Amino acid sequence: MSESTVWWLLSGAFIAVELLTGSFYLLMLATGMAAAAIAAHWGASSAWQMLTAACVGAGSVCAWYWKQKMSPSEPPAQANPDIHLDIGETVQIDTWNADGSASVQYRGAHWSVMHRPGVTPSSGAHRVAEIIGNRLLVEKI
Repeated sequence: MSESTVWWLLSGAFIAVELLTGSFYLLMLATGMAAAAIAAHWGASSAWQMLTAACVGAGSVCAWYWKQKMSPSEPPAQANPDIHLDIGETVQIDTWNADGSASVQYRGAHWSVMHRPGVTPSSGAHRVAEIIGNRLLVEKI
């Protein structure tokens, strides 16, 4: 069996394991092994093949890790407008209860509303910032 065949089989094995585990980093390592297989096709020595696999695999892992680290993280699910379409909508609150909660009519139903901790509630228009369970967390506009 030629060296390139071994590298292709290793690359395929890493891709299969990645499909089972969902670890994207294994795809990056499989890319390094595919690069080593190409180096073997070009007639590189075993040392150069391993160096190619290590450099391409580790380099792509580092590049992916750096890209993930630099990208902004998504807000938690209860504050993510991609999950809850109500986030960012406006509700009108006329009166607040003594415990800092209120009840509003929103989308045809009664909702329990609470304000952000540490902020004195006031009447008027508020923006929905989060949905916590069946309660709306609002902030003054």
